[in-house]
Amino acid sequence: MATMVTSTKKVTSKGIGSGGGFPGPNGKKPGGNGFHGGDRSKRKFSPATYRITMWVVLAAVVMMFAALSSVYIYIMASEEQRRPIAMPSMFFVSTALILVSSGTFHQAKRSLQQDRPRAYLRWLLATLGLGFAFLGSQFVGWRELARAGVYFAGHPRSSFFYFATALHGAHLVGGIALILYLVIRRLRLGWLLHGEKNSTWHGVVGLYWHTMDGIWVWLFLLLLIFK
Repeated sequence: MATMVTSTKKVTSKGIGSGGGFPGPNGKKPGGNGFHGGDRSKRKFSPATYRITMWVVLAAVVMMFAALSSVYIYIMASEEQRRPIAMPSMFFVSTALILVSSGTFHQAKRSLQQDRPRAYLRWLLATLGLGFAFLGSQFVGWRELARAGVYFAGHPRSSFFYFATALHGAHLVGGIALILYLVIRRLRLGWLLHGEKNSTWHGVVGLYWHTMDGIWVWLFLLLLIFK
């Protein structure tokens, strides 16, 4: 009897131990701890997580530009005599382009809500084209500054002029990449656009794009007033 009891204990401890579960229907043992290793369910899509993440990113970006603006205003206020820097004419064009791009992105949102995939794609492509046109106008504006004798290393004010616009352009490139992702999603999904995940993606990308528009308008007014 003693021999039989000992044998039963060994079988029981081996079967219930970590990673040693009984074989399943296909003859394979479940992974992980005990019987629960192979039954992990997929994580549910959370729109709030996407929105909160974007808000955190944008808060950091806005704080950075606010700090730069404060430094620029301090430099301008501390100078008794200064040579004004003429605002490049192409920067007015840039402002018009980026404001129109906010309108086209809003139209894309309406098309998504109305379940019109073709119109949605057209408005996204229009926004994408305006974004590239904005970057091109920035390069032309920098060339205008160079022809006027205003260079990056010439003065702290001119350095800020170049650095702030270039930094904004770099962030706008990120927005262009996000819109390009929306275009790719539209081409992959075809007509299957209506859904919570697509609406969430469009919402967070729109939040980023409109914030970049607002930051540019702020920089434009700052450079225009304290030139």
